[in-house]
Amino acid sequence: MAQFSHPELGGMGQWSRGGMLMIGDMFNDGLKGRVRALIDDLATLDPAEIAGPATGQGGGSAPKRWWPDELGQPATSGGQNDQLYAVFPAHRRLAIKRGERVTIHDTGDHRIGGASQQQGASRSLSFSTPEGSIVADDLPIVAEY
Repeated sequence: MAQFSHPELGGMGQWSRGGMLMIGDMFNDGLKGRVRALIDDLATLDPAEIAGPATGQGGGSAPKRWWPDELGQPATSGGQNDQLYAVFPAHRRLAIKRGERVTIHDTGDHRIGGASQQQGASRSLSFSTPEGSIVADDLPIVAEY
């Protein structure tokens, strides 16, 4: 997983192995394709070959676990504004943290790829799947903490 913030890469963004890519300039498909190609090339390198120290939240350390232990390690995770998300395809679960509240959603047969956040009053998270976008709030909640 990588998070970045650079104007030539569309502003703030994130990527994770398996297809998830978000860039700040989200409607610029040409730029998104170039960023994806760049990151996919970088992902094939040995981390020791990439120059420069790891930066970002926690200095490159693993994110603090806020989801239930039984879900294990997420396939992808990230956050926007005051919301965090983690996707657990093996368990067919999506964890979302808003403030101090954590909800666990059943993803059913959806294969979640990328994430985006609706701006404005609702600020809902939506996720891309091979079948199209789904809104997290439309998925059934199976647990709350």
